[in-house]
Amino acid sequence: MRTLLLSLLTVASLGLAAETTTAKNAATPAKEFAPIVDDPKLPRVLIIGDSVSVAYTLDVRKNLAGVANVHRIAANGGSTRTALGDYGLVRWLKPGEKWDVIHFNEGLHDLSYRFPDDRDKNDKGEYASPTNGGRPNVSLEQYEKNLRLIVARLKQTGAKLIFASTTPVPEADAAKYVKDSELPYNDVAKKVMTEEGVTWNDLWAAVKPKQDQLQGKRNVHFMASGSTVLAKQVAEAIARELPKSGSK
Repeated sequence: MRTLLLSLLTVASLGLAAETTTAKNAATPAKEFAPIVDDPKLPRVLIIGDSVSVAYTLDVRKNLAGVANVHRIAANGGSTRTALGDYGLVRWLKPGEKWDVIHFNEGLHDLSYRFPDDRDKNDKGEYASPTNGGRPNVSLEQYEKNLRLIVARLKQTGAKLIFASTTPVPEADAAKYVKDSELPYNDVAKKVMTEEGVTWNDLWAAVKPKQDQLQGKRNVHFMASGSTVLAKQVAEAIARELPKSGSK
């Protein structure tokens, strides 16, 4: 009986330990999303963007170590619809929070296809596409309107703004991404940013010449080498917009 009791207690303690570990892991954000402690002597930078930007965040932070405090929103930024919704800018921009530079991108989630019920897959597990009744998540016309609203809100922070072009969309296993569909969205975005006086960071041009070497096969995301290239250009673009020493 004593042996049985000890065994039951051991199992229970192991189960409790497993639950505690699981809860701890669930509460621990990914490194890209974890908050950082500012060096008060350095300017503050915020990165807003999708999963491509998540992948280059840590390298940007490393590249700007000792130069700027590099924060990012603790999420995949999604589409312009997301940014303007209850989940987006209203939560990402805290009242009274000071930013010197905001680097942002929108487009990859806007151009992806959805079904009329807003799902990207149907009950058969098929991705939305131009051939099965899918349509872009955000039309080009609405994309332009949304970008202008986003820029207007970001300008209220007083930060220098940098917009990153949408990276190349290859023929992808996820059929909701249509090859080269980023091109008209980038044209619209460049028009808006030029008219709004926002700095243009052409990440598309940075990776397009070596797309097959930097981007995952049949995937909109990048290999580590690709994220490194993107991070270098993002860090350089941010560094150019930082306040000069003594001007803060």
